[in-house]
Amino acid sequence: MVSAYVRSGRFREAINCFSQFLLTSGLRPDFYTFPPVLKACQNLVDGKKIHCQILKLGFEWDVFVAASLVHLYSRFGFVGVARRLFDEMPIRDVGSWNAMISGFCQNGNAADALDVLIEMRSEGAKMDRVTATSLLTACAQSGDILSGMLIHLYVIKHGLDFDLLICNALINMYSKFGSLGHARRIFDQMDVRDLVSWNSIIATYEQNDDPMTALGLFYSMQLLGIQPDFLTLVSLASILAQLSDSAKSRSVHGFILRRDFFVQDVVIGNAVVDMYAKLGAIYSARTVFEGLPIKDVISWNTLITGYAQNGLASEAIEVYRMMQEYKEIIPNHGTWVSILPAYTHVGALQQGMKIHGRVIKNCLNLDVFVGTCLIDMYAKCGRLDDALLLFSQVPRKTAIPWNAVISSHGVHGHGEKALKLFKDMLDEGVKPDHVTFVSLLSACSHSGLVDEGQSYFHMMQEQYRIKPSLKHYGCMVDLLGRAGHLNKAYSFIDNMPVRPDASVWGALLGACRIHGNVDLGRIASERLFEVDSENVGYYVLLSNIYANSGEWEGVEKVRSLARNRGLSKTPGWSSIEVNNNVDVFYTANQSHPKCQEIYQKLSDLTAKMKSLGYVPDFSFVLQDVEDDEKEHILNSHSERLAIAFGLISTPPKTPIRIFKNLRVCGDCHNATKFISVITEREIIVRDSNRFHHFKDGACSCGDYW
Repeated sequence: MVSAYVRSGRFREAINCFSQFLLTSGLRPDFYTFPPVLKACQNLVDGKKIHCQILKLGFEWDVFVAASLVHLYSRFGFVGVARRLFDEMPIRDVGSWNAMISGFCQNGNAADALDVLIEMRSEGAKMDRVTATSLLTACAQSGDILSGMLIHLYVIKHGLDFDLLICNALINMYSKFGSLGHARRIFDQMDVRDLVSWNSIIATYEQNDDPMTALGLFYSMQLLGIQPDFLTLVSLASILAQLSDSAKSRSVHGFILRRDFFVQDVVIGNAVVDMYAKLGAIYSARTVFEGLPIKDVISWNTLITGYAQNGLASEAIEVYRMMQEYKEIIPNHGTWVSILPAYTHVGALQQGMKIHGRVIKNCLNLDVFVGTCLIDMYAKCGRLDDALLLFSQVPRKTAIPWNAVISSHGVHGHGEKALKLFKDMLDEGVKPDHVTFVSLLSACSHSGLVDEGQSYFHMMQEQYRIKPSLKHYGCMVDLLGRAGHLNKAYSFIDNMPVRPDASVWGALLGACRIHGNVDLGRIASERLFEVDSENVGYYVLLSNIYANSGEWEGVEKVRSLARNRGLSKTPGWSSIEVNNNVDVFYTANQSHPKCQEIYQKLSDLTAKMKSLGYVPDFSFVLQDVEDDEKEHILNSHSERLAIAFGLISTPPKTPIRIFKNLRVCGDCHNATKFISVITEREIIVRDSNRFHHFKDGACSCGDYW
């Protein structure tokens, strides 16, 4: 009766039945009684009570009972207790070894699971299908492809390679290693496939950035009449997000609602929130989130990440604050990885430092993903020394933290240091990935290291066999164009083996603006509007090129084109964090409580700047107005308002950190040099491209920006 309850998943009734047996039957349990009862335990308290009964009756060394105890303690995370029980067993069968290996796998201790395999083989015990399945999972967890392939070899040698359970485990393992060819071969050779097999192969392609193949496999599954479960739909939601297919995404959402899958498992709800966020439909993501019957910490993390990835950092921070009101939701490392980029985006250093404190308190400061986010946060808030200190503390066996620190030095204009870090990375035996080379090429671009950038572009392809993505091509165009090699950059685009996207043509257009090349700028903009006619920033760039050359008819034509397409310019803003509050200033802002003091401070500074030789550069005013009006417009730029507010709100001679959503204007760049001399302050400005450290009348960019 107890076993029947357990097999049907009615665990509480199984425990009650066992209690009645002890209290009313007058019979003595035997070693067949305890394995199903231990399996029925839904908390450790019940498990320990039954363990006491086992000790009292002397069944602790029965091989089946002991293996069930190992399973029990492993299930509740007490793998050390499980190991002690396992070591004390006088006799072990394959089931006992499987229990211990499975216990380590369940608790993420893949290396220990593989150690148990070595012990098992040294004692002459042979693996069965359950052992192989558990060990393949362990190899996938630990990234041990060699052991995984050896187990695969063992499976083939002993005729287990057509076992359904093992084949599914092999597909999952090769998926984790990115070996799509191996995974597909196993799937194609299977005589029998169940829903798990289809879910596994679909997830393999979905998780390895091949959504088209994954979608094709889903259609094949449908043709065979196999009904999807909620795990199929979790993969499908991600596939459609990768393909930016809004129509099919809504169909999937409708299917999930009809099947009432949201009630069955919170995972599917989280997947739909993530799907809408990745499609840019953040309102739909929020609506789904609000309607979820159950929300776990991953639900909150997903929404926070969705806002942050859609450039809505303030909204992400607000959701994080709401999450803190729910005491039952305990933040995890995913929460910190979600919220830190939002604080980084708005430059909220003090708030980011509070998160750092919580990370240390929760012993997650050595987690490579959390550590990398903290490195990025400190670097992008202008604290590069703190970022380097953190980098020295986190594990550096993968490219992830190296990429962050190389990129950080790049945006601060320390190109030579970024290249030195790349050399150190290679010396430590860490293999660079495609992100490493994006960071490197970007660093070379910011520092004018044209020859070095070209060398790394070739190294990436020839030495590391990394196929350039559009990001790499965009970096190369930016590198050549920023250095003034506009024709070479245009020729580079012409010779690309793939169709250039908006980022590539946008890099050329930006270079044309810097160097005032109207003709090439016109060509670049025509190509740009063919691939992305909805980004207002590109219209602004072309308008600026015309304005700088005095072609006001061209300016009006471009602005009219943007208006006709329903586009409006992204307003420029600058923010500064003072006393744990982030103040945001827009150009010509008149609404701040300290507005009069700010403009008075700017007036005083302008007078002092002019006495030191400052002359306003009216070429950065893109309106055809009188000179006095142009000077007023320059003085009302958002970065100057933020700097003035910082000066009146912070102690003398302390650094000021400003964050600007657009590129800092040339006149403001020049004016900030003078302000740094007058006030004897270091002024750190992060614009949309890079960092500028102003001190003693000079900028760290060396005017190369």
